[in-house]
Amino acid sequence: MPDRAASKVLTAWTERLEPLHTESSLAWWALNTDASPEHTDRLRRARAALEAACEDAEGYERIVRSLDEGVADPLVRRGLEVLARDLRRYRAPRDARLAIVELEASVNERYATTRGQVRGVVRGDNELVEILKRSDDVSLREEAWRASKAVGAVVADDVRALVRLRNEVARAVGFPDHYAFALAGQDVDPAWLDDFLERVDRATDAPFSAYKAALDARLAARFKTTPDALRPWHYEDPFFQEAPETGRPSFDRFFADRDVVSLTTRTYDALGLDIRPALANSDLLPRAGKCQHAFCSHIDRRGDVRVLCNNVPNERWMGTMLHEFGHAIYDLEIDRTLPWALRRPPHMSSTEAIAMLFGRLSKDGTWLTKVAGVPASEAEGLAALAAAAFREGMLVFARWVLVMTRFERALYRDPEQDLDTLWWDLVERYQRVRRPDGRRAPDWAAKIHVATAPVYYHSYLMGECTASQLARAIEKSTGGGLVGNGRAGAFLSRQFFRPGATRSWDEHLAQATGARLDPAAFLAEVGV
Repeated sequence: MPDRAASKVLTAWTERLEPLHTESSLAWWALNTDASPEHTDRLRRARAALEAACEDAEGYERIVRSLDEGVADPLVRRGLEVLARDLRRYRAPRDARLAIVELEASVNERYATTRGQVRGVVRGDNELVEILKRSDDVSLREEAWRASKAVGAVVADDVRALVRLRNEVARAVGFPDHYAFALAGQDVDPAWLDDFLERVDRATDAPFSAYKAALDARLAARFKTTPDALRPWHYEDPFFQEAPETGRPSFDRFFADRDVVSLTTRTYDALGLDIRPALANSDLLPRAGKCQHAFCSHIDRRGDVRVLCNNVPNERWMGTMLHEFGHAIYDLEIDRTLPWALRRPPHMSSTEAIAMLFGRLSKDGTWLTKVAGVPASEAEGLAALAAAAFREGMLVFARWVLVMTRFERALYRDPEQDLDTLWWDLVERYQRVRRPDGRRAPDWAAKIHVATAPVYYHSYLMGECTASQLARAIEKSTGGGLVGNGRAGAFLSRQFFRPGATRSWDEHLAQATGARLDPAAFLAEVGV
C-alpha cells in the first residue's frame, strides 16, 4: 500500500508540473531567440504559473509523508526525493519568489538586447572578441573590451536585488544564504567543495604563474610594451577565461569556410550517437535581438532538445558546437521510460562533463585529422601543439573558475559590499590580470552567469574533472579514445546517459567509472 500511494503522489505532481515546466522552457527559449517585451511577459506568466503550482503545501507534505513511511520501489523513492528537493524553495514567501521571476525575466531580456559600441558602431560579442583576437591597435582593443562590459552597468542594480531576494528565500527555508541553499539542492557538500577548489588552487598556482609570465612576455613583445603595463584588453577573451593564441599558430585556420554543423554531426555519428533530432529544433546563427551566448535546453524531457549558438567558422564556435551537442546527446539518450522527475542528469557537472569531453576535441590532434580532415602535411607536430593548447586552456580556465566561485561565495554572504573592488581583487589574485587604472564599474555583472545561472560555476570545474575521469574509464573499458570509437559511444549511452537522475551525482559517477570524483586525472592531464 505505501508504494501504491507514493506512486500516486509522484504521478499527481508529474501531471501538474510537466506541462507548466514545458511552457516555461518554451517561453525561455522564445525570449532568448527573439528578445521582446512580449516574450519577456510570456516568460513571467509561465514562471508565475509554475511558482503557483509548486506552492501546494499539502501536496508537498504528501511527498514528505510518503518518504517517511518508506517506499520500496527505488525509482518512485528517488523521484519523490528529487521532487522534495526541488520543491523546498516554494515553502518561502510568495512575494519574494515572484519578485525573482519578474527580475530574472527583465534581466534576461537586457542581456540579450544590450550591445556595446566601438567608435560609434554597435558591436555584438562575436565582433568584440574578433577585435581582441586580431587587432594590434591597443586603443581599439581597449574600447572593445570596455564595450564588452557595457551590459554590466545596465543590469548591476537588479542583479544585486536578485541576490537579496534569493537570500530571502533561502533564509525562509532554513539556510544562511542562497549559496548554501543552492549547494544543498545540488547534493554538494560545502566542505567537500571548498576542499576540491582549494586542491585545484594549490596544484595550478605555480604552473599558471609560470605560464602567465611567459604569456605576458609574448604579449608585451607583440604590443611593444612591458609586462607591467598589460591590462585586460591585451588578452583575447574579455574575461581571460580562455588562453590567448598569441605565440602559437591559430587553430582557426582549420575551420575557415568549414561547416561546423556538419563536423559536429560527423563527430557524433562516428560514435553511433544521433544528434539530428536536436539539430532540427536548434537556432545556430547570430542575429540582432538574440542571446549572444550558447546553451542547450531540454524543453519537455520527452526529446524536444534545442541548442542555441551564434556560429561563425572558427575554433571557438567549433568547440562550442561540440560542447553544446554534448549536452544535447545526453538529454536525447536519457531513458524516457523513467519517471519524469528523473529524466535529467543527476547534477549540472554530469552534463557539463560530457559537453567538455566533446568540446575539447576542437583542439585534439586525432579529431582534427580524422574528423576535420586536416591534411597529413599539416598533421606533423599537430599533436604536440594541440596538447600544449589544451594544457594552457585548462590552466587558464581553472583559475577563472576560482574567480567566479570565490566571488559568488562572497556575493551571497554580503551583497552590500563593494563588489566592483572585490571582483578585481579576485581577478588579480587568481588570474594575475591587472585592473584598469581608476576603473570603477560593475564588471562582475557583465558575466551573465552571475545573474541567470547562480551558484553554477563550480559545476564547470567539476565537469572538467569528471570528463578526465570518464576519458580514463572509456580507455580502460573500450581500449580506445573518444574519436571514432563506437564502443565509447555505447559506453557513454549505457553507463552515463540512460540512468538519468536515478542516483546522486557522485554515486552515478562511481557507478560509471569505479570511483567518486577526484581531480587527480584532470590535474595529470594539465601536467601538474
